Amino acid sequence: MPGTSKRILVTGGAGFLGSHLCDRLVNAGHDVICLDNFFTSQKSNVQHLLGRPNFELIRHDVTREIWLEVDEIYNAACPAAPGHYQYNPIKTMKTSVLGAINVLGMAKRCRAKVLQFSTSEVYGDPEVHPQPEGYVGHVNPIGPRACYDEGKRAAETLFFDYHRANKVNIRVVRIFNTYGPRMHPFDGRVVSNFIRQALEGTEITLYGEGQQTRSFCYVSDLIDGITAMMDGPDGFIGPVNLGNPTEFTMKQLAEIVIELTGSKSKIVIKPPVADDPKKRQPDIRLAKAKLNWEPKTDLRKGLAETIAYFRSIDMAAFRAPTPNY
Repeated sequence: MPGTSKRILVTGGAGFLGSHLCDRLVNAGHDVICLDNFFTSQKSNVQHLLGRPNFELIRHDVTREIWLEVDEIYNAACPAAPGHYQYNPIKTMKTSVLGAINVLGMAKRCRAKVLQFSTSEVYGDPEVHPQPEGYVGHVNPIGPRACYDEGKRAAETLFFDYHRANKVNIRVVRIFNTYGPRMHPFDGRVVSNFIRQALEGTEITLYGEGQQTRSFCYVSDLIDGITAMMDGPDGFIGPVNLGNPTEFTMKQLAEIVIELTGSKSKIVIKPPVADDPKKRQPDIRLAKAKLNWEPKTDLRKGLAETIAYFRSIDMAAFRAPTPNY
């Protein structure tokens, strides 16, 4: 509709989640600026948007200031897979903290709404199950995952302090495991690892006994929740959990992937990973009540779409962003 177009900045916009969000916003007629340093993302994720008159791509690191005039900001910039964020943990912490400061400063100056992509990792290895937003978490501040866990927790602190001290119009969403097309085949996430290993016919690796649980949300469902949060009433700033509450063990996930790919891959057990959460399941009652949101996509359907994407790409053309995958 005329008059409803906004100028929107998406940091980390060429990443897995960011690129799907850019699609949604561009197709809705907004003027979208995608900002990315391409550390763990790739230009191919947004290549189809480059000819669109309402899309602009800027190579820039969110830890550095940039001056733009915008109405809304989605702050999605940060390596999100353990192998990537542990590869350069100091850079990861800087991205969370300095990135938050820079987008919040821009939002303050422009009087823009700003939404933080936070994470279920703020709950650490939880002692409460499922995890509600009121749970303050169980995080090891000096462990190998702390650069990401504590970085995202610090970013949430900054968002709420800017809101209290400077009346910045914020939103905070805590994203649980998400999957779908455009996942990098070497991002180290469990879904992409399992699918890649299954399609290659190599061993599928489980850590510990494979009894850790995760809840997997399909990417389009997540984008529905994120945009609903940004477009929601100013009185509800979060944090709010966005994820699929249906819980699966890693062993169950591996077995489903083997079945859907028709792979002959064998499952092998490796030693457990330090500080790997044993359980992860969102309590999404708040999202249902405030946003009228809940995921719709069944895991098998979503995995079939993701497997079809992995079959469509030349995995040999993808470079592992870090040695840790």
